[in-house]
Amino acid sequence: ADCRYTCHQECRSLIQLDCRRQCQSQLSPESTLLPPGSQNVTQTVEEEKPEPPTVQEIKQRIEKYNAKVTNCLLMKLSDDGTYTGFIKVHLKLRRPVTVPAGIRPQSIYDALKEVNLAEMTDKRTSFYLPLDAIKQLHISSTTTVSEVIQGLLKKFMVVDNPQKFALFKEMRKDGQVLLQKLPPTEYPLYLQLLAGPDSDVLSFVLKENETGEVEWDAFSIPELQNFLMILDKEEKDKIQQVHRKYERFKQRLQQTLKEARGKPG
Repeated sequence: ADCRYTCHQECRSLIQLDCRRQCQSQLSPESTLLPPGSQNVTQTVEEEKPEPPTVQEIKQRIEKYNAKVTNCLLMKLSDDGTYTGFIKVHLKLRRPVTVPAGIRPQSIYDALKEVNLAEMTDKRTSFYLPLDAIKQLHISSTTTVSEVIQGLLKKFMVVDNPQKFALFKEMRKDGQVLLQKLPPTEYPLYLQLLAGPDSDVLSFVLKENETGEVEWDAFSIPELQNFLMILDKEEKDKIQQVHRKYERFKQRLQQTLKEARGKPG
């Protein structure tokens, strides 16, 4: 009634979410379903940011971070106090994305030369990215959430408006999975430094930017056509299910009437 979250009636009892308007028992549009026995909470309250750490504190944190790293994905501190490292981003996109039609995937050579293959053609097509694909990104401490989103879209040659997407941080604590939407000016690498290299403690998720009502004007014609095709298929499947259900019911009634002929009553 308040946040207008939509789900199947059968799934209602499985959803445990926060609501930014009412109490914690309400439903929130920025959420995901989890397996039974786990809980998913979407935090919407802005956290107060502490004072920025000194260079010495950053150095100590990086040394502590690198001591826990089990692979070669270390953080490196520069002389100017900035540092670089890796973050892991899960792509959990439910809608198709728009990409250039007939363009080969970007090679390492193109990336080094900063060649933008998407600008080489005006033709567009839409397709679904693999569900829960994972991408390791090498970024700087000055890289913002907005720049991470733009970098991911560029790597996959997605030409959609970056404002359609949002970056979330996913944390596990006390048996709960906390999913919080990050503001565009947040620094993901600093969050990773505070949490440590364990992806079970902190990882990042790219999802659609659910801000309420769908802004249909932000979608391209191929995307809208895909939506119509999906809805048409779902409608036909539902009609076939109803037809099969009542056909079976009709057959049972006819069989019952046939067996009852000639019997008293």
